[in-house]
Amino acid sequence: MNTSALHAQLTHTLRQTDLPSLGTPYKGKVRDTYRKGDTLILVTSDRLSAFDHVLTTIPFKGEVLNRLAAFWFDRTKHIVPNHVLDVPDANVTVARACQPYSVEVVVRGYLTGSLWRDYEKGTHTAYGVPFAEGLRKDSAFETPILTPSTKAEYGKHDEPISEAEILSRGLATPRDWARITEAARGLFLEGQKWARTRGLILVDTKYEFGKVGDELFVIDEMHTPDSSRYWVADEYEARFARGEDQKMLDKENIRQWLIRERNFSGHGALPAIPDDVRVDLATKYVAAYERITGTSLSLTPGDVHSRIEGNLRAKGYL
Repeated sequence: MNTSALHAQLTHTLRQTDLPSLGTPYKGKVRDTYRKGDTLILVTSDRLSAFDHVLTTIPFKGEVLNRLAAFWFDRTKHIVPNHVLDVPDANVTVARACQPYSVEVVVRGYLTGSLWRDYEKGTHTAYGVPFAEGLRKDSAFETPILTPSTKAEYGKHDEPISEAEILSRGLATPRDWARITEAARGLFLEGQKWARTRGLILVDTKYEFGKVGDELFVIDEMHTPDSSRYWVADEYEARFARGEDQKMLDKENIRQWLIRERNFSGHGALPAIPDDVRVDLATKYVAAYERITGTSLSLTPGDVHSRIEGNLRAKGYL
């Protein structure tokens, strides 16, 4: 793809927003959220978070994530309701405020990424899920497994957690946890089916859920390159047989670069991210969007914050 727009956007990336009239603000790793009554306005920034640290910004990352999440929310609304009310700007989702569960539900179809690193170290037992011995990196599970984690506040670390601990700590009732896991498995299956039609493998993903009254909603984001892992399907078997890394269109690219090139996995001084690495990751995010949706993405360099303000004002949110 032509990367000129990505390079041009390096000096215009959206690191944070300042829109106090939208409501009470809350800053997450990637999203700036404003709450007014029962409505949330979520602005997806260009911040890049890896190993629970915000490291830099990626051109058009927020736009790609928000657009792709909207695509997936629409495609899966027949499986479980979602919180989306409106998408007034490429970076903005207006959502129903839900009472969130303090658990991230990670569904995995393959042994890879952080779980593979845990498996190598023998620390994969924290989830209370049985694993066979002698598994290989990137091998497929017979059926997808759930490896939940706590949902940490900004600046703190998510921690692995088992189903038994979720229930004993009261993070969800047995009934709600059963509904959550059923919904997560259904969403993952739908995501895998669609990804296959687009020549991709949805490898793993994380979901967040909340509720209003007794109704369950999927919230936050869904099946984006930030929250999910995607591999190119027709290269999987050959790369797996040779023991090579898979061709990835997701955030694992930057995680691997940080580990290999900067010996960084969350501890020590935060490394600087060169512009060419930022653009390379942006290229992969755009490629993921275009392959998944089957549509091209026209990107216009410029001041994202001003555009967001203009669109929110035009639609009556400001």
